[in-house]
Amino acid sequence: MATEDEVSPPHAGHPVPAPDADVDVRLWGKERRLPSAYPLICHLLDTAAVAGALWDVVLTPQVRQRLSERLGWEPAACRRLLCFWAGLHDIGKITPPFQAVAPALYNRIAGDAAYEAEAGAESQRLRHDLAAHWALTALFAELGYPQRGPLARSVHHQVAQLLGGHHGCFHEVLEKAKLKNAAAWVPGLGGRGWEEQRRAHAAVVRRLTGVREVPESRLPAEVTVVFAGLVIVADWLASQEHVITPRLPAAGWSGTDAELAEHWRSAVAQAPGIVREARLGTARFPHREFAQQFPFPPNDLQASLAAELPGLATGPGLLLITAPTGDGKTEAALHAATVMARAAGAGGVYFALPTMATADAMYLRVRDFAERNVEGDRALTLLHSMAWLSAAYAPQDDGPAESAVVSDHTTELEAGSWLRAHNRGLIAPLGAGTVDYPLTAVLPVRYNVLRLLGLAGKVVVVDEAHAYGPWMHSLLVRLLEWLGALRAPVVLLSATLTGRTASSLVEAYRRGCGFRDPAGVEPCYPGWLYVDAASGEVSRPRKVASDRARVLSVEVEPVRWDGAEDPQAAVRPGARRAALLRHLQPLVADGGCALVCCTTVDEAQRTYRFLQAQFPDLARAEGELLLLHSRYPAWRREELAAYCEERFGKPRRDGTADRRPRRAILVATQVVEQSLDLDFDLIISDLAPLAQLLQRAGRAWRHERDGRPAWVGSRPRLVVLEPVDREGRTEPPRTWGAVYDASLLLRTSELLRQHGGAIDVPGDVQALIDRVYADDFGDHLEEAAQRELKRHDAEREAGAMAEKHLAGITTIPAPYVVSEKGDLALISGSSALVDPALLTTRLGADSERAVCAYVQADDSLTLDPEGAVPLPGTAGGRLTRDQVAQVMRHTVPLPGRWLAGRGSEQEPLPSWSRSPALARLALLRLRRGADGRWTCRVGGYDLELSDVGLSRN
Repeated sequence: MATEDEVSPPHAGHPVPAPDADVDVRLWGKERRLPSAYPLICHLLDTAAVAGALWDVVLTPQVRQRLSERLGWEPAACRRLLCFWAGLHDIGKITPPFQAVAPALYNRIAGDAAYEAEAGAESQRLRHDLAAHWALTALFAELGYPQRGPLARSVHHQVAQLLGGHHGCFHEVLEKAKLKNAAAWVPGLGGRGWEEQRRAHAAVVRRLTGVREVPESRLPAEVTVVFAGLVIVADWLASQEHVITPRLPAAGWSGTDAELAEHWRSAVAQAPGIVREARLGTARFPHREFAQQFPFPPNDLQASLAAELPGLATGPGLLLITAPTGDGKTEAALHAATVMARAAGAGGVYFALPTMATADAMYLRVRDFAERNVEGDRALTLLHSMAWLSAAYAPQDDGPAESAVVSDHTTELEAGSWLRAHNRGLIAPLGAGTVDYPLTAVLPVRYNVLRLLGLAGKVVVVDEAHAYGPWMHSLLVRLLEWLGALRAPVVLLSATLTGRTASSLVEAYRRGCGFRDPAGVEPCYPGWLYVDAASGEVSRPRKVASDRARVLSVEVEPVRWDGAEDPQAAVRPGARRAALLRHLQPLVADGGCALVCCTTVDEAQRTYRFLQAQFPDLARAEGELLLLHSRYPAWRREELAAYCEERFGKPRRDGTADRRPRRAILVATQVVEQSLDLDFDLIISDLAPLAQLLQRAGRAWRHERDGRPAWVGSRPRLVVLEPVDREGRTEPPRTWGAVYDASLLLRTSELLRQHGGAIDVPGDVQALIDRVYADDFGDHLEEAAQRELKRHDAEREAGAMAEKHLAGITTIPAPYVVSEKGDLALISGSSALVDPALLTTRLGADSERAVCAYVQADDSLTLDPEGAVPLPGTAGGRLTRDQVAQVMRHTVPLPGRWLAGRGSEQEPLPSWSRSPALARLALLRLRRGADGRWTCRVGGYDLELSDVGLSRN
């Protein structure tokens, strides 16, 4: 079927041999769930067509232009190459092992002399993606792709390695010696007939996609990941059952030139609709002033950005904003994102946050903002492990995408609501979620290139950039290097960021953009600065005034620690509980609202029980004594958080009655630092690192409010309870474990003593944050205190070095390293893939999830103590989505060490094994004792679920 024109050289000096055979349409590409087998050539052409539509729809013109400039071609030529390469992704299915997966279909060709193969070749363990890597390396050499230098640095191998990674993991570099006699080393490739068919299929795809170009130099890493991601998405979209079924060839279809041309024509015509149906595309950000985007005038920070950022942002770049909690950083970021998106030609925004609670809240804010200010494609995803339980993110009707992906027996993917399926959410134009989703892009996890594709061409906003330890910070540094290489605009937000940390983040982005020289970053507080990706230039920091400028009264009170004692124990003078009573007594007598912030859940529970006993009137009244922490069942924690925000949140301005109580105490843990908009008259906190204390202090007098109680005084007040030993030296309790570095606690305590009883916010904040980390911090201390601080500093630095080292050996290399070495396997890791669960919690956090079930008198299991709600799955069978969600709403996070002694009774129900969400849960069977308590014995301890959440006795 080939003509001279069809096999003419794609580039001068690179002759391309004609195929030795016509395409054999008996070679199948898809068959499961289909009425009949789908010829491989049809699937290859479908994928090539969808790849072209993705190029047109998912990438903005500016992004397409940048990619093309990196390759040295016109965008149209890049598009043709992408289509051609995507159309070759499954060429490895033309092998005996794959075709034999469907015995009835394989029997049609098994006896054909043309398909000779070594005996037993069909039984070889050869994945078709790896077969594609082998076969395409030779095929691209025939097409004239350069073969200079070692294979890792040769273009023909690099493109083959790219396509061999279409199942989310790039394979190791091949060996030249083995490649010369591939059939001997990999018998599963088959003999000459199989090779001829691979060549024939490639020739058809090449002819119909119109490719004549040959890449003369290696692809830069940032181009590689985008192309690889587009190929994967094209394959998934083209593999949907509802896409394939109407395109099944009629009886007698033999793959003539005319039939193949018609199939290609219809594939090209249908591809844009397939892409749109998946809700893929680009958002547009029309020019609007800040006052047009929001129903209030800009404050000083927002006005400064609105006035000066457009003049600086003439293309991609990074914006760093540092300002106190409550100073409107979110609105500033949303406005800045629209400015930067227009300047860089970005087609979307992703808001990355530290916790699921903050992500849930941000999802609603991004959704409301997008409805008013974003045009074009506005599909918005919420991305974290529990997002599917969010009522605001309940599945909506996305049309025919309910059909499944047709499996090739290697992977099977659900595609109900296409963008909601695993690994796809970041490809949506708009998104809000936890920071682990983008950070996973720089870990060697399967399909990490999809996450890099999803970030390319988006404005990436990272909130609370100060809130990550050394491990997460190291990952963020590597991510910024990749975002710089991808020329993705970035906005970093922080309330308390050291100058050293700010410099490391800015320099990482600049390195990704190609600038290795240090820039000398000096952020101001509050204020912002901008980094231009094209020049590497760092702007002059813009200092702004704060809406919430104030003087914070800080009282550090040394106390003997009794937080782990029985709540009924006698109160000792000079101990923590005595201090709590003294500071809270005016509130109980005269009214007001206070937050008591504890370090551990156990101490929060004990503190709550203690205050119940000391203030019985408060305990009996509705909503006057509250407890909030993470160790409640999910539904209860969500309920409590909403109740607290309603009671202690922003004053109502719509004329309706304010639900703020006359007097109330909320006992809580760190969960109140970031995720909730709360306002108290007084903050009492256990000693914590300075950044955390300032975050908590941001909940004092957060909103303008009339009627603050007279006992509070004239300004917001923070009381810090400092645990000390008998000599009055700071001594963190052993019960705190590794929650905070002892070094930072000692430094914070000493710094607060040095600074005095008041902190000017924001005037003092940056200097204090930098000072607490200063290398010479302890130089003025007495010798014994210096030795103690140095010992704890050494422990902190050793821990930080260990985490950074782990990040260094775990993360994928920087983009310029991958570009230099040329080996795409570096993106997938040289050994086993990393478990993405590394990012679901803080590194080293000992956390699992359990569901508490009540054992009734008849031994049935229920989700409620009354026995009215049966535990789903006890009767066996497959659980529905609603049943899985019902179980997950009753899960509780708990330390993994609590389950160290668990037995078979704590294993999940057998029926849960079919659900990834439930398969790893612990099942706590609670039994009611004579005292009315619901407990479960695990190892040597009793776990109890009560009004204070889950506790261990």
